[in-house]
Amino acid sequence: MPKLKLLHSALKSFAKLPLPIIQKLGVVFGWAIYVCSKKTAVRIQHNLRQSLICQNEQELKQMVRKNIAESGKALLETLAIWFGNHRSVLALVKKCEGWQHVDIALNQGRGIIFLTPHLGCFEITSLYYGAHFPMTVLYRPPRQAWLLPLINSGRQRGKITLAPANSLGVKQLLQALKRGEAIGMLPDQAPFEGEGEWASFFGRPAYTMTLASKLAKKTGAQVLMAFGERLNSGRGYHIHIQPIAESGINTPALLNKEIERIIRQCPSQYLWSYDRYKVRHQEAPPDYLTD
Repeated sequence: MPKLKLLHSALKSFAKLPLPIIQKLGVVFGWAIYVCSKKTAVRIQHNLRQSLICQNEQELKQMVRKNIAESGKALLETLAIWFGNHRSVLALVKKCEGWQHVDIALNQGRGIIFLTPHLGCFEITSLYYGAHFPMTVLYRPPRQAWLLPLINSGRQRGKITLAPANSLGVKQLLQALKRGEAIGMLPDQAPFEGEGEWASFFGRPAYTMTLASKLAKKTGAQVLMAFGERLNSGRGYHIHIQPIAESGINTPALLNKEIERIIRQCPSQYLWSYDRYKVRHQEAPPDYLTD
């Protein structure tokens, strides 16, 4: 497809721009989305307000402004990470805190379940690990089929394998864990009907995945939370890896508490515009969560 090749070439050219410039463009892009999309603006404000992370309205306004900028950076930097030179992209990781937990799990012959919320640069974490060891990453195929080759070329780099979010993909994840390898997934992505349970997330019912808990129980894998903190002025990223006990994901409510804890470490970089509370089916949350 000539048009697809042209787009791929354009994205590779864009990725050659210095990260500070890309992120400055991202700030403009973030504000453009905020101004042009009333739905996005309302969602950011509402989600932040109900989280109670901000102590007052002044803090809330400041956090909203910061989040608009960080969300725009996240969108454009993803293109740079997907289509930039692999070695140059990895060099953007200035520090990785908590790698010892990876070493411990690997030395024990255990698989690793990386849970990476929509926080900071969530694309850099898998690429960083996949540069060292095999990793299978769960992803949801795009609605527009023509985007799939671009996503595959961007994410499937190094030792990363992609697994679609269906029964075949889950089988791939299970096989990888049984081989003592790592898998990655977004724990705060709204699952489809039958793939989750209702639990409170920042005080509001959210349909929450159960897959991570089931895989951990079945394989004895080590569960690690990971996120890529975006450093100021386009200086790169600081990856944080933190262990959580299997009991921390035994229920969707406990999983959400762990996700909340991670988000509070860097709240301005969470994707508050994401519709975490979407309902993909007709089932309503239980009354005790809505009272």
